[in-house]
Amino acid sequence: MISKFEELIAWQKSRELVTAIYKVTNRKEFSRDFGLRDQIQRAAVSIMSNIAEGFERGSSSEFHQFIVIAKPS
Repeated sequence: MISKFEELIAWQKSRELVTAIYKVTNRKEFSRDFGLRDQIQRAAVSIMSNIAEGFERGSSSEFHQFIVIAKPS
């Protein structure tokens, strides 16, 4: 039984995505477009955050709703 959101494979993969996104967007090519860089970074973090928040809510229906929110991020 999973007891912490950090044990969820989806959260682990989203954390890997955030790390990869930050590596790419911190390159010189993104230095001139702060808005785009920040939007891409926020979207990646949003996925990870929604998975964690949904898990912490406790109910399956609320967790499902947060997964639905995370998906289009």
